Amino acid sequence: MIKSLKFLLLFIAFPVLAQQGGMWIPSLLEGDNEEEMQALGAKITAQDIYDVNNSSLKDAIVHFNGGCTGEVISNQGLLLTNHHCGFGQIQSHSSLENDYLKDGFWAMSLDEELPNENLYARFIIRIEEVTEEMLSVISEDMDLKEKQAALDEKQAELIKQTDKELWQDANVKSFYSGNQYFMFITEKYEDVRLVGAPPSSIGKFGSDTDNWVWPRHTGDFSIFRIYADEHNRPAKYSEDNVPYQPKHSLPISLDGVQEGDFTLVFGFPGRTNQYLPAIAVEQITQKVNPTNIEIREKALEQIDAYMQQDDQIRIQYASKQARIANYWKKWKGENLGIEESGAIETKKDFEKRFMQAVKAQGKEEAYGDLFSIFETQYQEFEPFAVKRSNFLEVFFTNTELLQISFRLYQLKQSADQGENQFKQAQANIIPMLERVYKNFNARVDQSVAESIFPLYDDQVSKQQIRDLYKNSIFTNKAMAIKALEGELEKVVEVIENDALYNFAEDYITEFYQIINPNYQRIQTEIAETQKIYMTAMMEVLPDERYFPDANSTLRVTYGQVKGYQPRDAVYYNHVTYLDGVVEKYVPDDYEFDVPEKLLQLHENKDFGNYADANGKMPIGFIGTNQTTGGNSGSPAIDAHGNLIGLNFDRVWEGTMSDLYYDPEICRNIMVDARYILFVIDKFGDAGHLIEEMNLVHPKANSTQEEVEEKKKKGWWIFGRN
Repeated sequence: MIKSLKFLLLFIAFPVLAQQGGMWIPSLLEGDNEEEMQALGAKITAQDIYDVNNSSLKDAIVHFNGGCTGEVISNQGLLLTNHHCGFGQIQSHSSLENDYLKDGFWAMSLDEELPNENLYARFIIRIEEVTEEMLSVISEDMDLKEKQAALDEKQAELIKQTDKELWQDANVKSFYSGNQYFMFITEKYEDVRLVGAPPSSIGKFGSDTDNWVWPRHTGDFSIFRIYADEHNRPAKYSEDNVPYQPKHSLPISLDGVQEGDFTLVFGFPGRTNQYLPAIAVEQITQKVNPTNIEIREKALEQIDAYMQQDDQIRIQYASKQARIANYWKKWKGENLGIEESGAIETKKDFEKRFMQAVKAQGKEEAYGDLFSIFETQYQEFEPFAVKRSNFLEVFFTNTELLQISFRLYQLKQSADQGENQFKQAQANIIPMLERVYKNFNARVDQSVAESIFPLYDDQVSKQQIRDLYKNSIFTNKAMAIKALEGELEKVVEVIENDALYNFAEDYITEFYQIINPNYQRIQTEIAETQKIYMTAMMEVLPDERYFPDANSTLRVTYGQVKGYQPRDAVYYNHVTYLDGVVEKYVPDDYEFDVPEKLLQLHENKDFGNYADANGKMPIGFIGTNQTTGGNSGSPAIDAHGNLIGLNFDRVWEGTMSDLYYDPEICRNIMVDARYILFVIDKFGDAGHLIEEMNLVHPKANSTQEEVEEKKKKGWWIFGRN
């Protein structure tokens, strides 16, 4: 079975049509993908996108702090990403005296750029397939634990043996549910400084109301700079570091977009599950999501109320509120999209067609019982999936004090394993508490806990929660840290006698001994069945379109600028303008207030060189690129390889694209590059940053001879200055 899939992955062919959707490995674009891109209007080649021996687009793309994407836009390491991706750093530098969240921030010189602890940008140096090596160590007679142990050992061996520089890293990732493997050689730059950010009234305009929806009028961007040592290599923060000199930086197009224009989004999509059976999608959208939505809804009600009453709380909770609200609304849209697109029924129809093909090809012995196995596994999985998800929501995502209780439990467990284990855990918990207490407000946290804990255990009263917050020393930073800095016996005694630990102990014990072990056991069994199902699909229905699910590795997704019709008699245009900001403007509203200077620039039509041909200031546009979490901050690149926008969201009707992509209604949302330039230049008065960038007009007439001449001179630029 493994050999047959290897054959299929090498030789499966797609019809050469202008396709939409898919997250493709950039090192494997030559052939059908390249032809598809060109059919959609691309002028760049697969080699222009990914090349190991020469500079290419991939050399301008970074994994921004492990959760977002960023791109280099100057030869001095200037880095562009989303406002919401840099939000934690903007918040950490903000105070009541210097409220960068409210007022924005623009460094007017290198000396004013702000360093950020633990922030990094990771480049991909090269990608190598290691499928044969990885799969050679497993056999059908191994059980699941033996297979995983063999794979882990082989992965470590390959990483150790790979040819790389001392400052480079390597890791191996699985694709197609564990049927294919690639190694990624990377460089991690850890001195990344904040350079500029618009006020939240621009960077988060529309806030929760507009999140995940179109039309959108948000200037969701922030600017950083990568610093390197004197040899241009990765280095920890130092005053001696200098701006990074990239192998390639993206030119920025001033020509804007028109409907039908080619778009390429290059980045690090986090996680998709396109090939799940219908029963799994049903469970996620009808059982897991609704309970999580309810928990976050209750938490947000409390947090929002406090943030609107108190500026200090607003600053403390800004990043946390945005994080909680983001997936709360995403899950709601995902459920709606799955229902309205008929995704579950579509999957069931595919499964019927799959089984018909299995029977027709005489492969019932190998694949005939796949869906009955899935049904048994998911039925057993459901209670643990729901309970585990709810536990993480209550004890990690939405409340700090209960998160602390989990760490206390771990610290006490380490004490049972001896002095050395305890000391190590103790060394980890103190800095963790420092981070938690920085943005902790006991009143807010208590109100959230009172609202959400009964959704986890309806036998717990609000009074019990109040007593917990009243009696635990861990609501007080100084007392908590002092109590945990002592010797083992003393610390254990404090933990065991505290109201927080006594309240949480049984819940956490249940999580560790029942909920999580069963969840992991069944999840492993499901993953093995999914691996067989993936093999079977590609073997039995080889003419279908298969791309690997997202797994936080570098991917290319291509499409076109395009409006859409979400429902009867409604059509959304592909572009929004600054006029829409003024239309939505509500003075003193935390979501729709607008800076006076922006209103004045609009009134005077003072748009510089950044206006559209119609004289309006464009803000955002949508396309058919398939994106997900992790693509935030990804560059939207035009047919010539120039930056035209910054990916930051998806439309409400298409948020189900992690589970099911429908090209009719799934759209990604991008900030127009010209709006970014306008805000930097005209609003932020930071024209010195614009001077660093390479602004081009790729749609202007340019002869092939001129292009070739530039290449000869070493100008790796798609477009014309």
